[in-house]
Amino acid sequence: MYTNQAAIAVGIFLVAYGLIISEKIHRTVVALAGAVLVIMFGVVSQEQAIHHIDFNTLGLLVGMMVIVAVTSETGVFRYLAIWAAKVVDGNPLKLMIALSVITAICSAFLDNVTTVLLTVPVTISITKQLQVNPTPYLISQIIASNIGGTATLVGDPPNIMIGSAVKELTFLAFINNLAAISMIILVVNIALLAVIYRKQLVAKAGVSETIISLDPSKQIQNPKLLKICLFVLAITVSMFFLHQQLHLESATVALFGAVLLLVLAKKNTDHDLEHIFHKVEWVALLFFVGLFILVGGLVDTGVISLLAQKSMELTAGNPATTAMLILWLSAIASAFVDNIPFVATMIPLIKDMGALGLTNLEPLWWSLALGACLGGNGTLVGASANVIVAGLAAQEGYQISFIKFLKVGFPLMLLSILIASVYVYLRYLV
Repeated sequence: MYTNQAAIAVGIFLVAYGLIISEKIHRTVVALAGAVLVIMFGVVSQEQAIHHIDFNTLGLLVGMMVIVAVTSETGVFRYLAIWAAKVVDGNPLKLMIALSVITAICSAFLDNVTTVLLTVPVTISITKQLQVNPTPYLISQIIASNIGGTATLVGDPPNIMIGSAVKELTFLAFINNLAAISMIILVVNIALLAVIYRKQLVAKAGVSETIISLDPSKQIQNPKLLKICLFVLAITVSMFFLHQQLHLESATVALFGAVLLLVLAKKNTDHDLEHIFHKVEWVALLFFVGLFILVGGLVDTGVISLLAQKSMELTAGNPATTAMLILWLSAIASAFVDNIPFVATMIPLIKDMGALGLTNLEPLWWSLALGACLGGNGTLVGASANVIVAGLAAQEGYQISFIKFLKVGFPLMLLSILIASVYVYLRYLV
């Protein structure tokens, strides 16, 4: 029965993934259909399926989407768009580089999902002003957000999980071990993205001059509401920094910020709650629900655990081989399945290796963090931020297809992991 359920879980997952890649059916419909089939075939019970849904991720997304929806009513995103364009003299290529760097830095100190929720509206607004295709900007920001999130304890969920499991790996330890290599990988990726998209990012004659002549301050439509939004956003960001000390999950912080903003902004916005909640990307949220349950089927039937254990047996306890295997296995796996359950499976396995006599586990922890975070750049469903950006783009009429992202993201992900491999070997294993 165990084997049959595992085969069913793998079969449903592979068929669902094939349909997502083909894009013949919307990925949200595919994910939800797969989730329903996993339950109907008895791979997981309904109660187990609900348990696998990461409500912390969903709550964080809903909270930040509401904050962004209200803030967008002030005109501040159009202000930022014009201001940024003026700083780079209306040069589309320089603007892509600037937005990518800003996204990476913000992703290191906020989580990367929150960051893209804040930056994508700015990006789409500015590309409309410059009359250029926003897709290169959005793909670059996805890649930058995942690299930036690698640098700190709070930047990406895998790092939070590892830091919670290994108390010695503090906030400063993550910065000391991951920030520098993340910066190197970011520079390499942005340089290559600039080469890839240089021919597409050319402003039309006269557009740059028109943008430069605009006054950003005239874009602010509701100064009073903007002050309220900035006040609430400052409180929310501060609570993100302190959420561990406050013993609050990130979803609680985001939802608190959203509710506080809705209360304070009630008399200062022309739109009702229905209009605000209409801007929440429910289609992307439901995709996550389906994906969590699909991957939960692989977890409960032992498929992910079995793959990890067999991979570990191949290394025969050699520290260098084990570290490299964890790095590459984490990257490839995280590109195709959600990295949260994978990391949850790997943590106890690495601890067991310590119990069996492997004395220095530090290279393994950093390999797991680098692989799981950077691996998210491999495909469009490799990380939460990727799916959110694609959803927000679709709302504005721009489609980022699975294959289009794969052609750019997967090679860059492999190069990033190659650089990380050299770093891990030279720093910890020589």
